[in-house]
Amino acid sequence: MKDFKKLKVWQKGIDLVVDIYKTSKSFPKEELYGLTSQIRRCAISVPSNIAEGSGRNSDKDFHRFLDISLGSSFELETQLIIANKLEYLSENEFDELTKKIQEEQKMITGLQKSINISK
Repeated sequence: MKDFKKLKVWQKGIDLVVDIYKTSKSFPKEELYGLTSQIRRCAISVPSNIAEGSGRNSDKDFHRFLDISLGSSFELETQLIIANKLEYLSENEFDELTKKIQEEQKMITGLQKSINISK
């Protein structure tokens, strides 16, 4: 079992969640149970799956949970594109969040490549 709190990719994921919550505060109230909720759930899913996978008994399971985390990050990126097109985000907010998500995606992929799943 790995201490997920020491993983840089998990730490960055937590920072991303905080950024998403702060940014989505300004979304229209009618989106509270729609896009706002969905974006927040996706953001939370990224570090949560990293944490859950790190507690599994095999590298293969950890790799699978990293896959889920990566999928959630792509879902989050898609939802931010939608929020941007609906003008819920400024271009600056969108660019900054997208950059952070893509960095997280690269880190997850790098961690996956470092795991030996042939066991």
